[in-house]
Amino acid sequence: MKVHFIAIGGSAMHNLALALHYKGYKITGSDDEIFDPAKSRLEREGLLPEKEGWFPEKITTDLDAVILGMHARIDNPELLKAKELGLRIFSYPEYLYEQSKDKIRVVIGGSHGKTSITAMILHALQYHSMETDYMVGAQLAGFDVMVKLSESAPVIILEGDEYLTSPIDRRPKFHLYKPHIALVSGIAWDHVNVFPTFEIYVEQFSIFVDSIVQNGKFVYYSGDEEVVKIATKTRKDVEKFPYSVPAYSIHNGTTFIKYQDNDIPLWVFGKHNLENIEGARKVCNALGVDDKGFYEAIQSFKGASKRLELVKKNAHTAIYKDFAHSPSKLKATIVAMKEQYPDRELVACMELHTFSSLTKEFLKQYEGSMSQADTPIVYFNPHTISHKKLPALSEEQIVESFDLPGLKIFTDSRSLKIFLKEINWNNKNLLMMSSGNYDGINFEELADELI
Repeated sequence: MKVHFIAIGGSAMHNLALALHYKGYKITGSDDEIFDPAKSRLEREGLLPEKEGWFPEKITTDLDAVILGMHARIDNPELLKAKELGLRIFSYPEYLYEQSKDKIRVVIGGSHGKTSITAMILHALQYHSMETDYMVGAQLAGFDVMVKLSESAPVIILEGDEYLTSPIDRRPKFHLYKPHIALVSGIAWDHVNVFPTFEIYVEQFSIFVDSIVQNGKFVYYSGDEEVVKIATKTRKDVEKFPYSVPAYSIHNGTTFIKYQDNDIPLWVFGKHNLENIEGARKVCNALGVDDKGFYEAIQSFKGASKRLELVKKNAHTAIYKDFAHSPSKLKATIVAMKEQYPDRELVACMELHTFSSLTKEFLKQYEGSMSQADTPIVYFNPHTISHKKLPALSEEQIVESFDLPGLKIFTDSRSLKIFLKEINWNNKNLLMMSSGNYDGINFEELADELI
């Protein structure tokens, strides 16, 4: 099979390219910019394009498929050539479905927790030597790539993103997978540039649940009002499995989950992660892993990359990084840190980086999201706002939106680092939250400088 990738340098796209390469396909690709880690990973496998840019001459009639990434525009010259030649053009999720039509498809959806739940399921299945294909949104310990496709695995676990499929397909990605087992962890408005109202956003999850195949299974978090509403309208042939926060305790900085008469120690912590564990358990049950086997496996799960990931700690300070950027994620992550370390002050810093977070109308959603932090900090770069062609934000607008006494605001990463270095970190923790990197701050180097 010969497959060409338009925009091969994307996080998801280069992982799919690698997965197909390992499967024995002949892979080519193009992109106008490729950064690490994609660049070095593609280069190592001989898949890195010789030159950056778009080259219509690469699009020939002997290609079996062309896969179009979100980074490409609708007037991309390679895309136009593929259309002209009448080639089969797939989006990323369309091709994943094409590769998994004969497998049991498990799709993990929700505004938060998708990556963690997917990672927990994969960890448990790997622990019990159960072969599975997968696509997950973060690099996981023990897994070489973020996408695996094979001929032999009977099951595929897919992280179900609600963002758009491709430049020429405006459907959410998770509408294309047709799951046998679907999970929804919760619904909190996001991607306002695509879903301008909360009602439109919620509707995408209804469509997703409606796409479950005949006699499929729906696993859902029963503590979310919007998810419960969707569950009550689920087709009669779909079997429903609600889950909630399990019984747990915290002793000396370790969280234990209750199972029968046992306390199961965990590496991860926070109520949101305990919810995620329960959702993963229900899915694993449906795939043949019983409770005893699941809890045995989950004890060694250390989390997905940048999901409450420990950077460094000593006897009196712990520094964590997290992908949190939406209001619900900020609140859950901060609450988790305060519950896990009740006797320490928390310095919580978040970066306004995504399109939604930098939108004036959406900023109001952040009210109360950082209220449990002892020192709340918001960072944003005015250049990022300009680059995204959004109206400028003022510090006054952010103060008004967060409505939080003592909120500190920084617009320059150097000033932020100076402020953090001046803090006495005795009996204090630091939580750095962003889907970006604060304009080049290396969290590991920062941690070394602080403690």
